[in-house]
Amino acid sequence: MALPRTYDSQNCSIARSLEVVGDRWTLLVIRSAFEGVRRFDDFQVELGVARNILTDRLSRLCDEGIMRRVPYQVRPERYEYRLTRKGVELWPAMMTLLLWGDRHYAPDGAPVIVGHRGCAGSLTTRFTCDACGAALGPTDVEPRPGPGSS
Repeated sequence: MALPRTYDSQNCSIARSLEVVGDRWTLLVIRSAFEGVRRFDDFQVELGVARNILTDRLSRLCDEGIMRRVPYQVRPERYEYRLTRKGVELWPAMMTLLLWGDRHYAPDGAPVIVGHRGCAGSLTTRFTCDACGAALGPTDVEPRPGPGSS
């Protein structure tokens, strides 16, 4: 069975999210934005991405409300690209992906260690129950119909 070209009609939050951020360049643009990159030329140099692809990804991220354009120069008109609240909410997913990549694709060790500024400890991911605080893994959870289920 062929996969659909888009997942807009699927009632699956993962599929719909991948429709927006599931492209390699999109995730790398978001990563760079978290690292403080703001300007088009800086994204282009850091990522080594073709200008037309970067233009497309930044436009899409802005259209989706993940980033916003902020003018920084009038003549010629130039913009910075900044994460919105919706974009910042991707941080846990980005950090989880980073740690997973470190475990499985960094045989010489993590290229970057994300540390806590307050105590110099390292970042970990942990999913917990909102009711009892228990740490949860894949065998501890079950999918239940949510308010948006059909």
